[in-house]
Amino acid sequence: MPHEIVTNLLRDARAGRAEAVDELFPLVYEELRRRAHAYLSGERTEHTLSTTALVHEAYLEMVDIERIDWQSRGHFLAVASRAMRRVLVDSARRHRAEKRGGGNSTIRLDEAPTLSMQRSDEILALDSALEKLAGHTERLAMTVELRFFGGLTIAETAGALGVATSTVELDWQKAKAWLYRELQDT
Repeated sequence: MPHEIVTNLLRDARAGRAEAVDELFPLVYEELRRRAHAYLSGERTEHTLSTTALVHEAYLEMVDIERIDWQSRGHFLAVASRAMRRVLVDSARRHRAEKRGGGNSTIRLDEAPTLSMQRSDEILALDSALEKLAGHTERLAMTVELRFFGGLTIAETAGALGVATSTVELDWQKAKAWLYRELQDT
């Protein structure tokens, strides 16, 4: 994705140029689709949330795209990651409501690309733990959200958060350790 073009289109959208949003979607669509595909690659075939559906639902979550004070492409990816998290958590809640039962098993943050919606209880537990973590340290929670739900690399996460890659590496380790302890108690 051409970084400068996306950043300029985001700023144009914020400034009220309606065509900017129409120009933006094709530029970011493939990257969002690639991230969603990586996340859902382990899904069972009968799952109702497809890669395309996840991207479209996340984009719809960002309905006020013209009202957001866009800073950069990284900021856009952070907002998109949060939107994907909301879509996935909502889907997990629906699945859990349909399922009504089942036991919990341990979730590993390194398994994001192969996490199945059959593990909806784990997604909900992770979401709850992330909310708690955000109450302690917002940046650690954002690091997990960007890496796990958004599929961003260490470098992309650093760009989105405006910190050094070494900071993200350290934050990622701290967040995983904190979440591991938190999720063991559930």
